[in-house]
Amino acid sequence: MLLWIWRGSSFSCAPRRLLRPVIHNHQRPRPIFFFLTKSFTSETIMSDRKRKAPSAAAGKEPSAKQQKLAPSKEEKKERAAGWLQELVKQQRSEKKEMKFNKKRLRFISDTEKVKQGSEGVLYWMLRDHRVQDNWALIHAQRLAVEENLPLHVCFCLAVPKSELSTLRHYNFMLKGLEEVAKECKALDIQFHLLRGSPGEVLPGFVSDRSLGAVVTDFSPLREPIKWLEDIKKSLSKDIPLIQVDAHNIVPCWVASPKLEYSARTIRGKITNLLPEFLTDFPLVEKHPHTATRTAKAIDWDKTLASLQLDRTVGVPEWAKPGTKGGMAMLESFIDVRLKLFGTQRNDPNAAALSQLSPWIRFGHLSAQRVAHQVQRSGKNVGQSVPSFIEELVVRRELTDNFCFYNKKYDSVEGAYEWAQKTLKDHAKDKREYLYKREQLEKAKTHDKLWNAAQYQMVTEGKMHGFLRMYWAKKILEWTSSPEEALSIALYLNDRYELDGQDPNGFVGCMWSICGIHDQGWAERPVFGKIRFMNYKGCTRKFDVAQFERKYCPKNL
Repeated sequence: MLLWIWRGSSFSCAPRRLLRPVIHNHQRPRPIFFFLTKSFTSETIMSDRKRKAPSAAAGKEPSAKQQKLAPSKEEKKERAAGWLQELVKQQRSEKKEMKFNKKRLRFISDTEKVKQGSEGVLYWMLRDHRVQDNWALIHAQRLAVEENLPLHVCFCLAVPKSELSTLRHYNFMLKGLEEVAKECKALDIQFHLLRGSPGEVLPGFVSDRSLGAVVTDFSPLREPIKWLEDIKKSLSKDIPLIQVDAHNIVPCWVASPKLEYSARTIRGKITNLLPEFLTDFPLVEKHPHTATRTAKAIDWDKTLASLQLDRTVGVPEWAKPGTKGGMAMLESFIDVRLKLFGTQRNDPNAAALSQLSPWIRFGHLSAQRVAHQVQRSGKNVGQSVPSFIEELVVRRELTDNFCFYNKKYDSVEGAYEWAQKTLKDHAKDKREYLYKREQLEKAKTHDKLWNAAQYQMVTEGKMHGFLRMYWAKKILEWTSSPEEALSIALYLNDRYELDGQDPNGFVGCMWSICGIHDQGWAERPVFGKIRFMNYKGCTRKFDVAQFERKYCPKNL
């Protein structure tokens, strides 16, 4: 996938001969490194000091026993286009009586029972923009059925005045929500598009519609957490506010009650819980109770046109929004690219990544559905399956852990003490090159590879995971301070990456610039003990000239 993991792509670390680790007393001798791609998303690459050849998988792969993966009998040599959608539909129908694991939810409010005499149950759709394979909506429907009530879904649309509010992101999001609204209508579920921030518009909507319970999904980022707190304060005390982690396979608060140091410390906790949580999904069915007050019709084209967005950041042609588009991309990954993932995921010139990070970032696809189908993909893909599951599950869910338990997840102050110290010690080191944000944004540097990677991100909304690491580390090397480097990297990632403004992106930048989930390495100017990467190291990993020819900036 695209996971910074870095979101959407994969990474691999610089060759061992370039890096001599320095082991500190507080560190274990064999930490694992990763970077989420971008889409900093879910295909990450770990360094392996015992790697025998550059083409080998970048990190030590979890054993088959750890992942408990098994091929499915559904494997076929040739399948018609659309086979995955039909297979998944059949799987859901067979599991429609499946029980809901209550460990997936937590009560935000003090009250837990649906308000008596109410006229419906509401699912406040926040992060996971899909109908099927959505544990939050599944739970909301079951609550409504138990109480013989109609079911409503709402999304609160507010556009911040920011350079990060681009047509690229809002087009993808609204096209996905349009698909959600159509599917809801077919299932007799009322979908409402509310204009304004959740804290301002949702409590009044609940009161006006006499709704008796609010179910929402989970995000570890500070703004959604604040919305949740605002709504808790504003809702009537007899209305339960319930949060369901519909994004992670193992709910974030179940996987770990604390900030984890690295993938090494969280891997066992997650893999031990996969037999319980990595299941199929029941079907969200046609709702048996019809609302007397239906939702207003939505003109989606008019809505998009009315938003105050930066329309110079255009819509990439390769990514079709919505669950259907995401399922088609997953199908092509299983059929074509998965078999290459295990050995070629670190090569930016190879079509070996899933490219799924935008759909997972906007919740159009469930990571649990992706993992469930990939692990059934058969024996012909070799080590690709455990490698992919490691990045999709362990590495991606580690990023939610970091953002949930570290309130400074986008700041140098959120780095480990050793990293903060080494960055401070070398903050005044002389830089051979210094660039301003505008120069970097327009790919006006001396480095053709960096410029090509930046150009790909600006024009296509994605960047290969390996290059994401190199890209961010060079920003540290070419700016006046670590704080400026992190600020610029996050700005560029969140403005241009289709899967930007997501935990994978925050952790990807923090890994590259601040050493999060990494260890200290041999000390050098500017970087201190932060892992170093250079151009020559890239030439030993892949055909740099080929990538430069394809993406060398023409005009930004």
